[in-house]
Amino acid sequence: MAGRNITTRLTDGGARGIRRAYRTARGTANTVPGPSTNPATNLLITDIAMRGATLLFRRAMQQGMLRMRFDPEKAREIVQGRSLRQTLVSAAASRMAMHSVPGFLLVSSGLLAKTVIDRSQGRRARHKGERELAEQAARAPKDSDQPN
Repeated sequence: MAGRNITTRLTDGGARGIRRAYRTARGTANTVPGPSTNPATNLLITDIAMRGATLLFRRAMQQGMLRMRFDPEKAREIVQGRSLRQTLVSAAASRMAMHSVPGFLLVSSGLLAKTVIDRSQGRRARHKGERELAEQAARAPKDSDQPN
């Protein structure tokens, strides 16, 4: 090693240090436990947490959009008053749009057609939508019905 120049020795030493750090980091990354020792359970916990967070985010976005037109209490009632049918149709359409290009095209063209029809009807469509939202708010569980 005495015959080698300083840059070669530094480069070899740096490479050894990088390899050592990589092996150490890789070893600790494999041993970092999740809440459970079973990786399938960890995946299930993560999936449930993500779905819960998505649900909360979706409700907050819907209420925020409705608050532009209604008071906060009415917006909350409208979101809570969604029927099971409305929820399932919305979930099915979004899943269809997410999983394939033809599904995306079908869903987006249907939404575009609905928008064009609503715009052509003008005030009638607006009043119909307001009536539907009022009925939806009336279906919302009252505070006495909700668990604490």
